[in-house]
Amino acid sequence: MTEPITGGCQCGAVRYRAETELTNPHLCHCRMCQKAAGNYFMPLAGAPRERIVVTRGEPGWFHSSDIVRRGFCRDCGTPLFFDPLDSDHLLIVLGSLDDPSRYRPVSEDSVESRVPFVAEWVDTRQKTTENDFTAEEMERIRLSNHQHPDHDTESWEVRAVPLSPLVGEMSRRDRGGSS
Repeated sequence: MTEPITGGCQCGAVRYRAETELTNPHLCHCRMCQKAAGNYFMPLAGAPRERIVVTRGEPGWFHSSDIVRRGFCRDCGTPLFFDPLDSDHLLIVLGSLDDPSRYRPVSEDSVESRVPFVAEWVDTRQKTTENDFTAEEMERIRLSNHQHPDHDTESWEVRAVPLSPLVGEMSRRDRGGSS
């Protein structure tokens, strides 16, 4: 019997299980994934959405565009899911797996956005964004981009639920209490 595919956030508030093997493990270098991960790329792999079950808690969601939302833990901020809304697949952020070594990336995507000091991974396909999205999809993403620009702004209308209702305060868990 194969080991179960489980994972969750850093603080344990959100846990999930994939009831099938994940497919297409890859590293995404697009700017939205860089921002969402707080890193130079985001490792992802997918499965049919009905085969991914949240077993504890409830993720928060941020619509990075009108066609994609990203799931995360509202308590600790761990990125968990990439959800292309028009797809029957949901992608899991591989670093949130209990055993992230289970899935070696087979490709690097949106390589035109790779930061210059991150080398190509050996033996992986190198794909540009246009390999995965049509021109129409790219335009829909561009026109509905909800991500803050890569520079300071005088003001910014936040269009997502805040990470925590206690903005600027520590959560009860951080203070040693239960949530």
